[in-house]
Amino acid sequence: MTRFRSLLLLLGMLISGVASVHAAEDAPPLDVVTLKNGSTIYGEVVEMAGGILVMKTPVSPDPIKVKWAEVSALAVNHPIPFHLKEGTVLVGTATAGSDGNLNIQSEQLKGSLTVPVDSITAVNPLIQPPVIYAGSFTAGYSQATGNSSFRNGSALLDFVARSEQLRLSINGRYVYADTGDTLTARNARGTIKLDFFISKRLYWFASAYVESDRFQDLKMRTALATGPGYQFIERGDYTGIFKDMTFYGEAGVSYFNEDFREAADQSSTRARISMKLNWPLFDDRITLYHYDEIFPSLENASNIYLTMDNGMRFKIWEGFVAGIQVTTRYNSKPAAGTTDTDNLYLLTLGYSFDTTRKR
Repeated sequence: MTRFRSLLLLLGMLISGVASVHAAEDAPPLDVVTLKNGSTIYGEVVEMAGGILVMKTPVSPDPIKVKWAEVSALAVNHPIPFHLKEGTVLVGTATAGSDGNLNIQSEQLKGSLTVPVDSITAVNPLIQPPVIYAGSFTAGYSQATGNSSFRNGSALLDFVARSEQLRLSINGRYVYADTGDTLTARNARGTIKLDFFISKRLYWFASAYVESDRFQDLKMRTALATGPGYQFIERGDYTGIFKDMTFYGEAGVSYFNEDFREAADQSSTRARISMKLNWPLFDDRITLYHYDEIFPSLENASNIYLTMDNGMRFKIWEGFVAGIQVTTRYNSKPAAGTTDTDNLYLLTLGYSFDTTRKR
């Protein structure tokens, strides 16, 4: 029995060794990137776009990024598209040439072409659609009849349409509640904003903010604003859990007007300061977000209005999500008979979407 077990163990080791040899033979050779400082990176070239080369390597769980300007030679052993300055796109493999050149072997050419490394503008870039749409719509509702009688309803909308030079953003909220025949909450707000990108990060925005709240004595609050903004973090700036994070900040000037039911109407010139963070985690299974708009008066520094959303969305299945959101509104000079701070806690279900192409 002992000899039989030993024989089985030896046979298993032999089969495992043969399988490993065949796996090694079947595996394609690694790509090689040589930098101008003499160091070499082995792995798989994923893409080069925006002057950044991305590689997967056996030694790191996250892709490695290097500046294309630091690359002196390149060998790619799997066919991928090479985009040249004059607009030509060649699909093929590549080997390192002499004097900073690259030899591209392509079926299109039925041979090879030697080009300078610095004439390549992109390698296997992920081509996005001309306009990317992303956003979510979630809602919540509860009702009781019989000994208790109440209704609560809420709806949240977040929508972004983005092209290379323009970005349209729409953010909205509606909340309603009553107990019996008594209204207990009714609030609606919305922001529509258009961003004109001057460069990849810098843009100019124009926005309109409107809000109505029965229990703030508010018929309509309106703020029309414009000014510069900056995209501090864009998708792909970081790797790991930060790879899909986006963050921007804005500062401008606004015309701010409030029409009340009982109190005297008022208008002023104010600044508008806004920040938006969106942080998808674990392949969009969880998304953390923050959005605020702050309107400090330019005529009286102590007069400030702020609205802020903090929340989480959880993917349930496909695009269906559940959400938790806390909305805070602060008015340093509220109408008579109202308080300066309102907090709103929302649990919602809905649908989210994003047409961004991913690898």
